[in-house]
Amino acid sequence: QVRLVESGGELVQAGDSLKLSCVASGRTFGDYDISWFRQAPGKEREFVAGVSRTFRAPSYADSVKGRFTFSRDGAKNTVSLRMNSLTPDDTAVYYCAGRSDYRDLRRASTYTYWGQGTQVTVSS
Repeated sequence: QVRLVESGGELVQAGDSLKLSCVASGRTFGDYDISWFRQAPGKEREFVAGVSRTFRAPSYADSVKGRFTFSRDGAKNTVSLRMNSLTPDDTAVYYCAGRSDYRDLRRASTYTYWGQGTQVTVSS
């Protein structure tokens, strides 16, 4: 069992940067695949970035590649998402998620553990 708590979401302007953090308790991140998802109003939850528990390089959605950076700090049991050059299309609730599954990292349905989400709003 693992509990995930996100933080860092806020209202920013287009072009700004923001860093989200997710802290895990109960188990270590090394036991799970960990990813960030987001969900905008009226849209399905979508994969943003994530990394498998084998510690391979992070994967990114095409829409954020080159702008967002996923990182993890094993000592602090924390993962972060650094978001640069934000646009209004990035407005969503951002979720941290964990799983022990081996299927496609980008499939939200394969994740067992979810945080409560943190709201990111980008104004134009």
